[in-house]
Amino acid sequence: MNNSGPSVSQIANFYKIPLEDIIVFHDELDLPFTKIRTKIGGGAGGHNGLKSIDAHLGKDYRRIRIGIDHPGHKDRVTPHVLGNFSKQEIEDLPYILGPLSDELPLLLKDKPEDFQSKVALHIKEAFNQS
Repeated sequence: MNNSGPSVSQIANFYKIPLEDIIVFHDELDLPFTKIRTKIGGGAGGHNGLKSIDAHLGKDYRRIRIGIDHPGHKDRVTPHVLGNFSKQEIEDLPYILGPLSDELPLLLKDKPEDFQSKVALHIKEAFNQS
């Protein structure tokens, strides 16, 4: 992911995909595990993969931010991001990734608010969150 800009750029150029039709799913430290947010553009927030894509394409593509929690201290960020999921997180991933996949057609129909709402509802139900 850290050096994904060249690959994404080459594919976008080859298939003539406009920037507004590119969707990048990525991990987000600043969101709790199980939370999803969508946005267009913005800063990379220290995310090397996004920095790479920004450098090769620009910043105005859709981002699906998938929460992975912050480990609490900046010294623990790199091991957290590059480490494995916990056993519990591995068990929980289908309840997060499934709704992302199931509701993707809404995103492709340019209905990001509906996509985010439905994904959040599925996840909330799966984890009995209030």
